[in-house]
Amino acid sequence: MNNLFASLNTPTRGERFDTLLAHRNLVIERIVSSADIEPVDYVQEQDEWVLLLRGGAVMQVAVETVTLGEGDYRFLPAGTVHRVLRCEAGTLWLAIHLHPDAGAAEAATQA
Repeated sequence: MNNLFASLNTPTRGERFDTLLAHRNLVIERIVSSADIEPVDYVQEQDEWVLLLRGGAVMQVAVETVTLGEGDYRFLPAGTVHRVLRCEAGTLWLAIHLHPDAGAAEAATQA
């Protein structure tokens, strides 16, 4: 058994991605964000559902700017351009990725 809130050390810069589970076409990640992030465009081949558990963030999803608070979640279909613009230090996310095929999820966690 593990705990989602264990070892939450906030990085001084950027974000830390911890894979909690990779099984078939499913990957569940815990993401811990610092307040010092450099926005990066993500365009993924997999669907992603993301939940903000703690803290706050501003994202750009396609052409829309979205402010997320604790408990807010968002579905990001495959191919959707998105980026995190700002975060509070220690922002905690849970991201669930659904890859198009079973081998892709395991390959993604090994990359």
